[in-house]
Amino acid sequence: MVPRIELRREGPRCSRIVHGLWRLADWGRSEAEIRELLAGCLELGITTFDHADIYGDYTCESLFGRALAASGIERSQIQLVTKCGIKLVSRNRPAHAGKCYDTTAAHIIASAENSLRSLRVDYLDLLLIHRPNPLTDPREVNDAFMALKDSGKVLHFGVSNFLPSQFEMLASKLDVPLVTNQIEYSVMHLDPHADGSLDLCQRLDIRPMAWSPMGGGRLFHEESEQADRLRDVLGRIGRRAGGASMDQVALAWVLMHPAQFVPVLGTGRLSRIRKAVEALGLLLSREQWFEIWCASTGRDVP
Repeated sequence: MVPRIELRREGPRCSRIVHGLWRLADWGRSEAEIRELLAGCLELGITTFDHADIYGDYTCESLFGRALAASGIERSQIQLVTKCGIKLVSRNRPAHAGKCYDTTAAHIIASAENSLRSLRVDYLDLLLIHRPNPLTDPREVNDAFMALKDSGKVLHFGVSNFLPSQFEMLASKLDVPLVTNQIEYSVMHLDPHADGSLDLCQRLDIRPMAWSPMGGGRLFHEESEQADRLRDVLGRIGRRAGGASMDQVALAWVLMHPAQFVPVLGTGRLSRIRKAVEALGLLLSREQWFEIWCASTGRDVP
């Protein structure tokens, strides 16, 4: 059973593994099949679901919302995360003249309210600014966050893909805490070790969320020296661990970091979600963790 974890002392509590709905529209699932997937996640203890307004060309939240409304699941049983701030040219957003970032108060509030309608709920547990925007006025972000919080429409706020300086600048101007930064992190993407993101999270006692914790599938299919080295090492460690799969070892590697990552799984198959949950019990040695790190970087520990 997946345990719960606090993203920050101020909240919220979410499941240690999050189910991401980025590709929901691509899975071709019926409403009944989405309900089955939801029920399967809850049975495993996965209660937190990650969205963004733009996913599926602005359709994934509605697909999920219809299934959730028909599922009989109590709103209090789950935590809903979504993101805003990216504007795509889309038939579903005819007013958008071109792709851009928009973190004005009006857009943040309108996006959150659209997400509430699409998800068919009356509050969001967590709203993230999807990407850093060079035109962000932090006073506008604060106005939007405070309006959404005071109205009870959003309980907590965070960011996604922010570098430490961007996180700290925005946080310094807000009247509410940023409770997480959702960043790319996997055995194939180690940038957060070098750019200060993990140092900042640990200093502030913030649990980062990890998107593409399996490298977006590249780990299994990419033809590169890095991927080849990793598949060799992950397979060897998995065999020594009693037959653990490569994806389980890769996820255990992410989970071992002391920043206490909360990985966002992007699969729609319950069988793979179950395997990911089993990885919570897979403990790597320090030597194995560094063996995987060396396979990714292509160099020995300095």
